[in-house]
This record gives sequence, structure tokens and C-alpha cells, in this order.
Amino acid sequence: MIYRAFHSSQQAEVVGLFSSVFAASEGEKEGAMLGHLTEQLSSLLDDESVLGFAAYEDDTLVGAIFFSRLQFEAPVSVYMLSPVAVATEQQCQGIGQALIQFGLNALKERSVEVVITYGDPAYYSKVGFEPLSETVIQAPVKLSMPFGWQGQSLNGQSIPVMADRPTCVEPFKDPAYW
Repeated sequence: MIYRAFHSSQQAEVVGLFSSVFAASEGEKEGAMLGHLTEQLSSLLDDESVLGFAAYEDDTLVGAIFFSRLQFEAPVSVYMLSPVAVATEQQCQGIGQALIQFGLNALKERSVEVVITYGDPAYYSKVGFEPLSETVIQAPVKLSMPFGWQGQSLNGQSIPVMADRPTCVEPFKDPAYW
């Protein structure tokens, strides 16, 4: 398995992966919604506000993740991990966890302080995420399931309390994703 950053030139391949994975697990509507989200995120890949990492097996894309920067008034480097997909036939083999760990290590190298995510606590706890109260870091948009808000420090410090609601990249301003 090879893990590396991917670029906007691979947009069709990445969108296809997310669309098929989420259609198979959550239905066609969810597949279309995640396909649209990843199309938007792929077009914003810039090595600063949106980053993408992928897992390849014999030059075939089998997993992909996105990290997007959250902006606060304070000068704290915070990224959000979302979304994540692993090819349906490749799931439950540790690929997603290894890919997330690869991405987290890349962010550590960039001196990112905190990564947050919004998803299944049972899954994300396997890669170091812990429940995060919105009294510490608020989500950019009102959460429909607050128990899914999670974070981890990448610098060994406590996650700083941020008083303001962050801004996020345009695609995540849509409440449908929250």
C-alpha cells in the first residue's frame, strides 16, 4: 500500500471513489451528496486550505481523505478531517486508519496543532480522536449530532479553548453536512 498526497488532476477518480462507497453503504442520495462534496473539495486543493491524501494499491485508488483548515481569530493551526472513504471491497483491513495516520503525520510536519472531525466516535477513537465539547472548539455550523464532534492535539499540548466559531471552506458551510 502506498500513501501520498493527491492533486486536483485526480478529481474524477476521487469523486468516483466517494460516490460509489457512500452509495453502497448509505444509498444513492448519500453517494451523490458525498460525490458533490468531494468534487468541490478537490477543486480547492491548494496545499494550504485543503489537503488530500490517498491510499493506492498497484496504482489503484483504494482510499482517500481530506483535511480542510478552520480559521479562528486566534493564530491557532486547526484542520478538520472530513470526509474519509475506503473502497468497499477493501474495508476492514486497516487502510482507513493507516491513511488517517499518514495524514495526521503530514499535518504534524506542518506544525498543525489540532485536528477535529465529525463522525463515528467508535471509528475515530482508533486513531486518537476523543470527544470534543463545543465549549472548547465550536463547529463551523450547528451540529445535528454533537456526540460526533471529536478532536486531537498534534503537539502534545491540551486542545486550546477557542471563543469564536471558526470559518471553514465554502463546501462545509452547507448545513446538510452537519
